[in-house]
Amino acid sequence: MKKLITVAASASLAAVCALSATACSGNDTIEVDTNAFFAPFEYYDDNLNIVGVDVDIMELVGKKLGKKVNFTNTEFDLIIDNVASGKQFDCGAAGITVTEERKAQVDFSIPYYTSVQYVIYKTGEMTVDGTATGDISYILWEQLQGKKIGVQRNTTGDIYVDGEMSTGENEQGETTYGALCDPATGEAYAGTELVKYSSAPVAVSALGSNIDVIVVDELPAKYLVKQNSGLSCAALYYDAETATEEEYAICVTKGNTELLNAINEVLTELGKNGVNELVQEHLGL
Repeated sequence: MKKLITVAASASLAAVCALSATACSGNDTIEVDTNAFFAPFEYYDDNLNIVGVDVDIMELVGKKLGKKVNFTNTEFDLIIDNVASGKQFDCGAAGITVTEERKAQVDFSIPYYTSVQYVIYKTGEMTVDGTATGDISYILWEQLQGKKIGVQRNTTGDIYVDGEMSTGENEQGETTYGALCDPATGEAYAGTELVKYSSAPVAVSALGSNIDVIVVDELPAKYLVKQNSGLSCAALYYDAETATEEEYAICVTKGNTELLNAINEVLTELGKNGVNELVQEHLGL
């Protein structure tokens, strides 16, 4: 009877492996989905290896669990669905912003970095509106009215710009207008256009020709400005005290408690200072 049970169990395992592309060969690898064009969190080095803050974090997770970590580059807008399916990837690490919609599909680690949206523009073509606490130069949303705005598809920048181009409704049932939406028409201001790209570096190549500005997270914005002469960037604010803020976390296939707990332990051990040190290292500061 024991032999029959063993055979049946082996057959079941084989069936699971046939249906899933996860590491069934001993489960000794953590498969991580990422988008390697989001420096300093993930990017290709000179040897075409994927490196970055998220890579360093997941390598620590691998050491904690005694597993090898394998990173695969895919389009950013596929990561949540890929991890949710659990067929190929165990988790996603790509500077992913936590949203309620995404939480319905995957589990998230504790947040490890707080970011704001930034505007990248050709130096001299925009004027900073003010300086917020911490000597943060900012530009108000109103300056983007009538401009062609480049974003990376399905990122927070995409979500923010799209939302500001349309109307909404407040708790009292009254119509509200996004910063890029003309109250006179209920539509985006004339000339305002959202242009989506596969990555922020691709958007940079179109800056000045097909688009006027780019809206992207703070650190990728600073990295791209550092790598490309003639560009400047500033934080994107609603007013002098209100930024477009968000939190990054690592997403995990629902039910993978062991991996989620290990990620949380590593992030807790690193703390804010540890993560900031990794950020500075990969920014070359």
